[in-house]
Amino acid sequence: MVKKVLIVDDDQEMLLSLKEGLERYNATFSTLMAGDGLIALEKLKKNSVSLVVTDLRMPRMDGFALLSDIMEHYPDIPVIIITGYSTPEMERLAQEGGAIGYVEKPFMIDALAQKIMSAIRKESEGGILHSVSSGMFLQLIEMEQKTCTIRLADKSSTKQGVLFFRDGELLDARIDSARGVDAAYEIFSWDEVNLSIQNDCHQKEKKVHQELNAILLEAMRLKDEADEDAEEFIEIEELDGTKELRLKGKAKTANVTMHIKDKLTEAIGERSGVEDIYQDSEWDGLIAQMIRAGAFFNSGKLKLVYLDKGESNDLILLPGRETCVLRVDPKCPRDRIINFLSE
Repeated sequence: MVKKVLIVDDDQEMLLSLKEGLERYNATFSTLMAGDGLIALEKLKKNSVSLVVTDLRMPRMDGFALLSDIMEHYPDIPVIIITGYSTPEMERLAQEGGAIGYVEKPFMIDALAQKIMSAIRKESEGGILHSVSSGMFLQLIEMEQKTCTIRLADKSSTKQGVLFFRDGELLDARIDSARGVDAAYEIFSWDEVNLSIQNDCHQKEKKVHQELNAILLEAMRLKDEADEDAEEFIEIEELDGTKELRLKGKAKTANVTMHIKDKLTEAIGERSGVEDIYQDSEWDGLIAQMIRAGAFFNSGKLKLVYLDKGESNDLILLPGRETCVLRVDPKCPRDRIINFLSE
């Protein structure tokens, strides 16, 4: 994955020179340009940036103010300072502010490129994985109580995000300008990602306070809801010549239980063996654990759970905004019901 490096300087000739000089490294990293700190912050909101190279003396927002903002809101992004007015005091302030490197003008572009590549290599010091489920790492990180920063790229949307873990706890998440639990919901809904692991975490404050089980379950629900909203309407012409719009695919209805009951009766008949259908949030925890297990083993989306309780009734659990429960006769046409509900 080609990384993005943001270069910030109010000297347009310097920016152009750096852009041209660093083009030979495009196989490793690409460059974004900003004329001052305020423009740089806008670029950071809209792009997944691996490193910032910034001048110190700039109008509107100088390099020190930019460095301070990055350390507060993007603590995982390293910063290299460049300046033509170097003093020991200025260098000390830059390092205390969080800069990982300091380059004095004039400098060789190749020397700057080596500093850049050395810094961004740390993003993947813990390994790189391709085409995996983002959710599978939740259980691993919890079990190992791992401290790390994970950068993910969704193969479907090409969006990129960052997760911050300390001792197995999720501290924060980020996608562009989205932060915290909202960003975590989106990241955990991604089906297939490429990711890299950095073996440290510069995030200090815990901004995600929900349990990982709850986040994963809600992420799956939001994804299902988005998938339903994305269904297409098609125009149907009735025998009497009238036309109406109908939802292509599964019909949406506020009364989920009645919809399932009607469809089962239509597909299997009155003797389906389904004795009751209701929604029960008490099963949400079990569903969340099974979703996590499925993500860990990369077994695909959880469609339903059949519980043989050894009693007068068995249960079928359907994941959703609230778990839907079907109470069925153990002698019901189980395979037909499961096949229908899994379609």
